Amino acid sequence: MRYRSPDEDSARWDGFPFRQGDIIISTRSKSGTTWMQMICALLVFRSPELPAPLPELSPWLDWLIVPRDEVLARLEAQPHRRFIKTHTPLDGLPLDPRATYIVVARHPLDMAVSLFHQGDNLDRQRMAELLGKPDPSEPSEPPRSIHDSLVTWVDHDPAPADALDSLPGVMWHLTDAWHRRHEPGIVLVHYADLVNDLNGEMRRLAARLAIDVPEKQWPSLVEAASFTRMRARASQLAPDPAGILKDRNAFFRRGGSGAGRELLTDEELAHYEKRAAELAPSDLLAWLHR
Repeated sequence: MRYRSPDEDSARWDGFPFRQGDIIISTRSKSGTTWMQMICALLVFRSPELPAPLPELSPWLDWLIVPRDEVLARLEAQPHRRFIKTHTPLDGLPLDPRATYIVVARHPLDMAVSLFHQGDNLDRQRMAELLGKPDPSEPSEPPRSIHDSLVTWVDHDPAPADALDSLPGVMWHLTDAWHRRHEPGIVLVHYADLVNDLNGEMRRLAARLAIDVPEKQWPSLVEAASFTRMRARASQLAPDPAGILKDRNAFFRRGGSGAGRELLTDEELAHYEKRAAELAPSDLLAWLHR
């Protein structure tokens, strides 16, 4: 299936020259993409000191702002094990047996809150310039509060492929991955597990990726993947190779879980749970909402 948005196109994966050991990180926006890219970088290089900024080491192939040929040339030149970012669901990617696909899931309400804040941090004029489009018009209505935006997001009901960062789009992405979770080469990771047991999750991923890390190196790698240390290195780690973020430090805003539920009343939370139950299987939701 092909997924397109104003700044992404999954067709850029067509004909991608895979290598043995490639790692594909498939997430929804603001669901732990950069965190997982950093974890993979630390495991691949076995050092907190990276040889280049993270967006260069782990480019976003689907992103229209950087020419595809440029991204492919950069990946072709990499001598190390490659780890590539995408926001495309697995059914829009070529599933190659030489690659491992990591899907990170985050509670959708937390994702939506983080997405709200991310929107405020984007330089939309710069994005329009890079995409060769007219300057975005000024909003005709005053912005909604974060609470009202979250309530509206829960009820918004587009076709999933038309709005992958909507609730139907999130559930579409995760449901597809959930059904494939027992297939070789597919790894599901819960954002909350990274928050609660970063050391354990990094060791689990190393095992799934067949990466041997000397025991003495683990403390420094786990510490480098912590939210505090990543925020301190925002200039090197934030996904901003084209300068579209107003503030790279603001990209690493909170890094925890529970923000979405804190904003909703009990009645609104029950309504969200009813909507989610209409969009995803119960066993996935039990795992996702825990």
